[in-house]
Amino acid sequence: MDICKNISVDDIVRVLYGGEPTVLPASCREEIAACHEFLKDFSKEKVIYGINTGFGPMAQWRIEDAHLKELQYNIIRSHATGAGKPLPVVCVRAAMLARLQTFVQARSGVSPQLVELLADFLNAGITPVVPEHGSVGASGDLVQLAHIALALIGEGEVFYKGERRMTGEVLAETGLKPLEVDVREGLAVTNGTAVMTGIGLVNLLTAERLLSWSLVASVLMNEIASSYDDFMSEVLNALKHHEGQREIAARMRTIAAGSRCLRRREEELYHTQHASTFEHKVQPYYSLRCIPQILGPVLDTMRTAERVLVEELNAVDDNPVVDPATKNVYHGGNFHGDYVSFEMDKLKIAVTKMTMLAERQMNYLFHDRINGILPPFVNMGVLGLNYGLQASQFTATSTTAECQTLSNPMYVHSIPNNNDNQDIVSMGTNSALLCRRVVENSSQVLAIHLMALVQAVDCLSIADRLAPATRRLYDRVRGIVPAFREDTPKYREIERLQTLLSETDPEK
Repeated sequence: MDICKNISVDDIVRVLYGGEPTVLPASCREEIAACHEFLKDFSKEKVIYGINTGFGPMAQWRIEDAHLKELQYNIIRSHATGAGKPLPVVCVRAAMLARLQTFVQARSGVSPQLVELLADFLNAGITPVVPEHGSVGASGDLVQLAHIALALIGEGEVFYKGERRMTGEVLAETGLKPLEVDVREGLAVTNGTAVMTGIGLVNLLTAERLLSWSLVASVLMNEIASSYDDFMSEVLNALKHHEGQREIAARMRTIAAGSRCLRRREEELYHTQHASTFEHKVQPYYSLRCIPQILGPVLDTMRTAERVLVEELNAVDDNPVVDPATKNVYHGGNFHGDYVSFEMDKLKIAVTKMTMLAERQMNYLFHDRINGILPPFVNMGVLGLNYGLQASQFTATSTTAECQTLSNPMYVHSIPNNNDNQDIVSMGTNSALLCRRVVENSSQVLAIHLMALVQAVDCLSIADRLAPATRRLYDRVRGIVPAFREDTPKYREIERLQTLLSETDPEK
């Protein structure tokens, strides 16, 4: 992929999941070099934050010229203080891509060598080891980005070809030279929203896939219940006006096409004049009937999050900002992560609601006195001797409850720090990390739900009457979890289904 000033979600997917290399075009290189040279010249005989001053509350101290390069190394080494387990490789790669996109805007004053080295790391599969904890999301992700910068200067650790190794060894092996920082490059690499944005993008892409699975699962749920199909009608849902609801209903109609399990109200109830009671439910429970109204806001939230995250990815998010066009260096707060923090809070709430929907649908399947057509816990064995998916519901219920607690917002949990220089902060990376936990939890609940759905299909012997789209889901899940009557451990199957859910889209 040629690096340019505006890349799309599709570009991001190709780099992160398709292994497509990043290439810095000559025109971009020239613009970056021109900005770098402008800053070197402009900064002479001037006081500019982070170039010849200390950082944060230490900005009141002027740094002697003899120590300017040392200053840039010091911010990297002093801020590499993260704690906790390493971030997943895909999240760090996304963060590196986000940092790359900031530098491509040619407003950071960095050298082309830095940008090319970032691209080389991505292309060679060299991923810095970045601990998950450390950022308050205000001067950006200072601590986590310092760990990325540490690798760029040849220090710290990286993941390479599946192994955790010392950076210097890997650079020597691959023929890459460590960065020699210049002017303000130590500050530029560490000062921005790249980590929260990278994690946020990975969260979003996974959540969008889970939504697709939730849609197909919800149609299958209604096939199992032999629901009337008018809850997803075009006329009904258009009257609510919300774009997300209309699209969810339309996608459900596409998924349901060809089903011989769903009922048509006009063919049954509208010609029944004299019955006093009805064996089949006239209207199903809300977890079956209100899917467009529940998942519509989820889809709309994901769309907003995508717009904000892509805008942040392609933005200049550091400080100060160097602008050769106006021949000035501007000091401000583009590193503040409020946009990302807010979207991650909203996204985790949306994913939690999607998870709650799956858990309620699952409860309907498991509760024989509610559904009236299935054995308890879709148990195909001997009742009392065998237990079906009874214990799996414990996992799903507890995991859903954790999602509900984690959905409390981080956006409003600012704590002043840094000698009160950072007196109001975004906590954007914390918000993104909590959202990631919620997304992962959701995949666990949906995995168990899929097992329950396919067991229900076999209990009722309706596989041949399903819509083609839901039959494909049935076949894919049965390829991982064969029909069972005897009690066996299910944790490996849940893990394999999680992988299926997180890495594939059933609608494509």
